Amino acid sequence: MKSYRKELLFNTASRREFINITPQVSQCIKESGINEGFVLCNAMHITASVFINDDESGLHSDFETWLEKLAPEKPYSQYRHNGAEDNADAHLKRTIMGREVVVAITNSELDLGPWEQIFYGEFDGKRKKRVLVKIIGE
Repeated sequence: MKSYRKELLFNTASRREFINITPQVSQCIKESGINEGFVLCNAMHITASVFINDDESGLHSDFETWLEKLAPEKPYSQYRHNGAEDNADAHLKRTIMGREVVVAITNSELDLGPWEQIFYGEFDGKRKKRVLVKIIGE
């Protein structure tokens, strides 16, 4: 069994973004030389997420609206966490959207269902962030 590790780096232009990382993860599989196995992708920051869904702008807008209703950014004073920082909402949004995904690798490719794509969700951006890609298999 072989393993491969790589970190994907992000520095988003806005506080919240959804970035399709499927092409980068597919490239990692090629670099790994693994034909059959699993890939784990996880956000290495407590205010970011990795999740699987459709790459459709209307849906992404719906996510933004829904998340903002569940955990509004402002007023900052509504959260006990906010003091030195103003990102309590980002912690809550990450909890809702999840930390990581695991996807099967079959014949050197991501074994995703129709329309499924892997996304990095940023909820407290404008600084360097990382996603770990760990591949295990043969």
